[in-house]
Amino acid sequence: MSSTPEFQHTLGKAAGFSGTSLHTGEKVTLKLHPAPVDHGIKFKRKDLQDEPTIDAKIDNLKMVERATTIGEGSVRVHTVEHVLAALFAMGVDNAIVEMDANEPPIGDGSAQPYVDLIKRAGVAAQEAPRKFFDVRESMHMEAKTGALLILLPDETFRISCTQAGPNNRFTQFLSMEVTPAIFEREIAPARTFVYYEEIQSLMDKNLIKGGSLENAIVVRGDAVLSKEPLRFADEFVRHKILDIIGDLALIGHRIRGHVVAVKPGHGANAELARAVAREQTRRDAISVPRTLPPGEGGFDTDEVMQILPHRYPFLMVDRIVGFEGETKCIGMKTVSINEPFFQGHFPGHPVMPGVMQVEAMAQVASILLFKLAKTSSRVGYFMSADEVKFRKPVFPGDTIFIHAELTKARGNRLAKAKCHCVVNDAVVSEGELMFTFLDK
Repeated sequence: MSSTPEFQHTLGKAAGFSGTSLHTGEKVTLKLHPAPVDHGIKFKRKDLQDEPTIDAKIDNLKMVERATTIGEGSVRVHTVEHVLAALFAMGVDNAIVEMDANEPPIGDGSAQPYVDLIKRAGVAAQEAPRKFFDVRESMHMEAKTGALLILLPDETFRISCTQAGPNNRFTQFLSMEVTPAIFEREIAPARTFVYYEEIQSLMDKNLIKGGSLENAIVVRGDAVLSKEPLRFADEFVRHKILDIIGDLALIGHRIRGHVVAVKPGHGANAELARAVAREQTRRDAISVPRTLPPGEGGFDTDEVMQILPHRYPFLMVDRIVGFEGETKCIGMKTVSINEPFFQGHFPGHPVMPGVMQVEAMAQVASILLFKLAKTSSRVGYFMSADEVKFRKPVFPGDTIFIHAELTKARGNRLAKAKCHCVVNDAVVSEGELMFTFLDK
């Protein structure tokens, strides 16, 4: 549906419809509105004074009792997963979801009514890049319910899901890439379902007041009760994938990764979303601009060479960009094809050796420690390198920004620093280094 997926998208115009909500049973009118760049998805309670809005973000998650509830302050919106799944999967990054009650219409229990609404409104590209979360290493989430979710690196957004009911009834598996066309055809029509033995408990909790065989499938034993036949032989696992998409939309970034889910539920989905959001916050905190930041306080090459004993070809720092307080330092190195290590390290496919990146981190950390000690009359030696990870290759032409933060110092002989290297706003390597300092 989206011709330029690298850009953010919003709706072409407003569109809405009315219906009954699943859990509260209230009549509600929902309308989707366009929104500006970087707005994200916000729910607007038009029925309340001042018409408050709630950001569809994982930080605002309040409850996952058979549905996903978000809120800010005392304001709540229940069962947001179907509309979020439709917006996310159909390529809408920025929108206002306006409602005159606290829960969207359930429609037929699927996301199809929202897909139809989005198609009626149209999707329009905006002049800003999309925000992506690229999975760099595996993440996993295991719940007491038996749910297991694993997030693996992938160039696309893919979900592989195994659904199993009580006593493993109706065990189903499906794996597919999530695109607008695939979602509309294969996932959106799948309806919500409930096991008969759970109905009384849900009613005791004042839930599913608007539930009926017109908007949900009831499973009783090996029988399926529904107003119409199953739309897919594996409709249950398809709806579980729909819920995963809607819950992970709360991250606020599009995922490039492969979700592997076993017996998922809203609680486990939310925990994975929280883990991804925490990792994204960590990345944002350490990312730096690609150009040299303005300001003073750094060292040029001559000053670096006055402090460090290293010389060609082992000087791995071109300059020190600056210092942050007494414990942080940022250096930089421009990687050239003329680096001597490229002659023998993967000839024909030049990649900067990881050990040289560790050496660059060590040299920047040494400069930070020498500055703190106000002397360069000693030489720093490695004692250990812990938690070293290499996340992305570094190629000729890259500029590495090397961050070092002093985390522990013992007298003027021992020190520990946490370091990482950044290229194009992405962490390429990191580690915790320990040094001892001896007189020259």
